[in-house]
Amino acid sequence: MNTTPILFSAAMAMASLLSGCAMSSSNSGPLMIKAQGSFAAGGTVQVTPGNYDNNKPTTAGQSFHGDHLYAFYQVPQNPKPLPIVMLHGAFQSARSWETTSDGREGFQTLFLRRGFPVYLVDQPRRGRAGNSTIATTTEPTPYDQLFFDQFRLGKWPSYFDNVQFDRTPETLEQFFRSVTPNTGPYNADVISDAMSALFAKTGPAILFTHSQGGGPGWLTAIKSPNVKAIVAFEPGSGFIFPQGEMPSAMPSAAGTLSPEAVPLSDFQKLTRIPIVIYYGDNFPVEPTTERGQDNWRVRLAMARLWVDAINRHGGDARLVHLPQIGIRGNTHFLMSDLNNVQIADLVSKFLSEKKLD
Repeated sequence: MNTTPILFSAAMAMASLLSGCAMSSSNSGPLMIKAQGSFAAGGTVQVTPGNYDNNKPTTAGQSFHGDHLYAFYQVPQNPKPLPIVMLHGAFQSARSWETTSDGREGFQTLFLRRGFPVYLVDQPRRGRAGNSTIATTTEPTPYDQLFFDQFRLGKWPSYFDNVQFDRTPETLEQFFRSVTPNTGPYNADVISDAMSALFAKTGPAILFTHSQGGGPGWLTAIKSPNVKAIVAFEPGSGFIFPQGEMPSAMPSAAGTLSPEAVPLSDFQKLTRIPIVIYYGDNFPVEPTTERGQDNWRVRLAMARLWVDAINRHGGDARLVHLPQIGIRGNTHFLMSDLNNVQIADLVSKFLSEKKLD
């Protein structure tokens, strides 16, 4: 680990993005980093039969490393004991937690400033961890407008009136360019195996998850005793329940959301750590025929049942629907919305209450 101090000047925050999108200045002053680096964790190695010939190279006798994750870490001066590991959602990468689309500090920097070492993950078969042991086909499918609706910026082409998203064209351009595809089939077990290997390296740590990362997050906590808490932002799938205690599947205009079964002994491991789930604004709690809206209605409803199941088995879980506490306009990306400092404050309060800071 490199222990040479690195000074990130506030002046750097004034530089322009390569795309020409202006960065917002940070009023928090210089950020002192004691160490930073990156590495791979988990994964498998495949070996083809035969003997490798340097002069006639074929696949024979060669190996292939795949299905690992990529982690980038930074450690601030005088770090707190527990690092934070941040896992992104579908069609995203570690960029979800970095600089926001409109150029402000993201959760990576916000929590570094609060003294936490931060690990950002590209999950297996995504981003900088692109080597997949199973093939897939990636097509240039147009889906920008779908994501505008699905991620609740508004109803294309209009933004929600109260949306916590900067409406300049440059910001939307940056947002769309954060989308990146899978390079192999999505597999929650592959992701959680790699995440468990990461937690073996970090030691005890806090896990932040976003969207599709929620399901692998629960599985990671089952597989690794080093997960000491989970902060989940709008988990969208992978809701696991004890065998024999499965709620009914929930149909919606966006498709049916089905719970998943795990042994009770595994589920009970989730009752040993504090868990908080946050959901944002601008979706109904009653059925609607609008796809982008109904999608989140059932996910909120399933998350409520999931929290109830955790607590019924003696756990410590809570769900916060932000409009119910007076925080409005949040999109699916709470950690990068215009009020992300306010959201970070909520998380910090939770961590303090649980004596995790």
